[in-house]
Amino acid sequence: MASITVSMSLTSVPFTKTLPRTSLASIKPIEKFLASSLMGTRTSTLKTSRPWTIGLRSVSSGITCSTSSSSPLPSALLFDCDGVLVDTEKDGHRISFNETFKERELGVTWDVDLYGELLKIGGGKERMTAYFNKTGWPEKAPKSEEERKDFIASLHKRKTELFMALIEKKLLPLRPGVAKLIDQALAKGVKVAVCSTSNEKAVSAIVSFLLGPERAEKIDIFAGDVVPRKKPDPAIYILAASTLGVDPSSCVVVEDSAIGLAAAKAAGMKCIITKSGYTADEDFLNADAVFDFIGDPPEERFDLGFCGRLLEKQYVS
Repeated sequence: MASITVSMSLTSVPFTKTLPRTSLASIKPIEKFLASSLMGTRTSTLKTSRPWTIGLRSVSSGITCSTSSSSPLPSALLFDCDGVLVDTEKDGHRISFNETFKERELGVTWDVDLYGELLKIGGGKERMTAYFNKTGWPEKAPKSEEERKDFIASLHKRKTELFMALIEKKLLPLRPGVAKLIDQALAKGVKVAVCSTSNEKAVSAIVSFLLGPERAEKIDIFAGDVVPRKKPDPAIYILAASTLGVDPSSCVVVEDSAIGLAAAKAAGMKCIITKSGYTADEDFLNADAVFDFIGDPPEERFDLGFCGRLLEKQYVS
């Protein structure tokens, strides 16, 4: 008798429950049974002579997806930095931008809501340029386009210095589950990289100071101006796959934003969203899975095994 699994995807998180053969016909509708299974066991088997797969998209909460020894492993696990490794934007980058503007006496302040809108533009230099183009350049800014590029670069350099000081003081913690997932990947020989539009020095500081030097030496970093076009362009993820020597289709990306999701999918990769403070309401319809965070036990949302199973396309979302 064939043994298959009836699964329910809670934001693409599998739930399965054992059913006696005689009870299959009595489930009308099947969704009623699945709903009642939410607090039950996570993995078991339904014996039947025909396949039966059901996928429902919802919101995950307090659910653990355990590693399966039979699951494939990604060739590479690629993380965005800001909002994924650390929720840096509101109380990290935004504060550092504002301190820079204040030091230079530009008369500019980015409040929480405004910065949320500006985050739709990938890259800090690009963000400032777009803002000044729209609202008008400060009086202290140069007039020529070439000089303005240097002006923006100098602002961004100082902003990065201020941001790195926050990271070095460990005032911004890692998000739950980040270290766990990276450790699982490294232990299994899965390549790990961070792919970010942020300045390379800032990303390196986060990886080194918050993940520690032992992990940092095993993690590749692709950041800042390493590619000419920022997310949502897929260039940084394509570069990462090429440099690491892996097929994009065997990579799993962890992102927090719609522009990051667009970049990952355009590169031909699976993408898991872990929502951050600024991105909770963005459209993640094309994501392979959506969670509020990665999580550590007992509040783990997913692990390396779940990342591997995404490659098998077992889950309907």
